[in-house]
Amino acid sequence: MIKHLLIDFLNQVLGDRERILDLTYLNTENQGKTEWDRKAIFDLYCENEKGEKFIIELQNVKQEFFKDRSIFYASFPIQEQAPKGKDWDYYLNAVYTIGILNFSFPDKSSKERYLREVQLLDDQTFEIFYDKLAFIYLEMPKFRKSEAELVTHLDKWMYVLKNLPKLQVRPAKLQEKVFEKLFSEAEIAKLTPEDMRTYEESLKTYRDNYIVLETARKEGKQEGIDEGIEKGIEIGASQRETEIARRLKQKGVDIEVIAETTGLSKEQIEQL
Repeated sequence: MIKHLLIDFLNQVLGDRERILDLTYLNTENQGKTEWDRKAIFDLYCENEKGEKFIIELQNVKQEFFKDRSIFYASFPIQEQAPKGKDWDYYLNAVYTIGILNFSFPDKSSKERYLREVQLLDDQTFEIFYDKLAFIYLEMPKFRKSEAELVTHLDKWMYVLKNLPKLQVRPAKLQEKVFEKLFSEAEIAKLTPEDMRTYEESLKTYRDNYIVLETARKEGKQEGIDEGIEKGIEIGASQRETEIARRLKQKGVDIEVIAETTGLSKEQIEQL
């Protein structure tokens, strides 16, 4: 998942907690402390600007010991925070496990309660004992809202996650920029291998051209500027870029995405 989409999604799932501003993707394969220890492989593993860790797991089928696995996986981000060979006061950054589940837990919880958050509590006062370890599960079968029933931003994310493979166009309820970008990325993901190569080649050409222009401007060399502009005009106006734009448009790729990758204007693309 593209970073800014993931940030938006996590901010909804985390509720009233402090908002995430940035994320860094981490290695999804966590080794044990020795070569004989069992390792863990996460679907997504990242940390925010404060060093808080996020494990995102997609689980399609029930597992007998799924809860045990969640605890086991969460132990890796905890253990890796201990500095090797240094004094340590045991301070830990928060660790969150987010599970997107295609099944529901077999218990007595509400049939409508699709977001389940689990934390360490005092069993007498029910106060949170430790607020830096949380397990948040999205039980997808419990989410049954139609498009007309979507109210919150999290509702919309749940609807997209559950129905994206079946959606041919972006629903009218999903007008936020983040969903516009999500559907554009989904359109690109559906391209054939040949069209994907065309798209990536066009993107590389555009970026190379941009770098030429920016480098020339920074160096302040007139001959470099002239060369860069000449190259940009040549590439931007070429029949090849027009043909690439036409093919991407036929595949239903968003016009803004085509404009960004080919260098053509929206007006030029709309006329193709």
